[in-house]
Amino acid sequence: MPADADRTAQLLALVLERAPREASELAAAVGVPAPDVEPILAALERHGLVQRDGAGRVRPGSGALRFARSGVGRADLVEHAGPSMRRLADESGETVNLMVPTAGGTEAIAQEDGRHLLGATSWIGRDVPDHASAAGKVFLAHGVSEVRPRLERLTPRTLVDPAALEEDLAAVRERGYATLVDELEPGLSVVAAPVLDAGGDVVAALAVSGPSTRLPPHRLAVLGRVAIEQADAVSERLGHRPAR
Repeated sequence: MPADADRTAQLLALVLERAPREASELAAAVGVPAPDVEPILAALERHGLVQRDGAGRVRPGSGALRFARSGVGRADLVEHAGPSMRRLADESGETVNLMVPTAGGTEAIAQEDGRHLLGATSWIGRDVPDHASAAGKVFLAHGVSEVRPRLERLTPRTLVDPAALEEDLAAVRERGYATLVDELEPGLSVVAAPVLDAGGDVVAALAVSGPSTRLPPHRLAVLGRVAIEQADAVSERLGHRPAR
């Protein structure tokens, strides 16, 4: 097991150092037969750390590039987002989550509960597909995550047609926030806005969620603007300075 861990780390380091690389070249570099590196590369690919190009060569995956772009750790995000999450929960009365991109979609790493009990649930640690997540749509719209070849339908309203999803993502970019209505679970509505780091890259999102009966379209629009304000405040704490 330690040898496998060392080999995995070696392979990832080699790909990050220079790419693209042939699998046979990587195998020779770590001193094992080419077939032995394939399961390791497959595991790294599943987690978004490497990817294959059209010729089968290995290069860094979207997950590895995302981590490389941002020096912001989860603990830093949670610390800087705390005040804005509390204010957003107070103003909306709904559950607020700090969401980050993962290899499998998007995940909540912090939560602030609102005053309402109906609809309150813990989202911490749950991996949600990007296309069925307001935060995931933020990450897709800004190129942090990639649309998967096959989109799973979770409810009758889940966007599984690539053209329809791209139209929705264009609206996210235009208005500055994403919405989700009955697309992950019937009766659940969410709005999310992007958080940027000092370099201007999207590294997280603030999401407000609640029952669809309490969050009709006009209410989502209001909360979308409030979410943008609080997400911008977090971005400023991370060192982002918008162009004047």
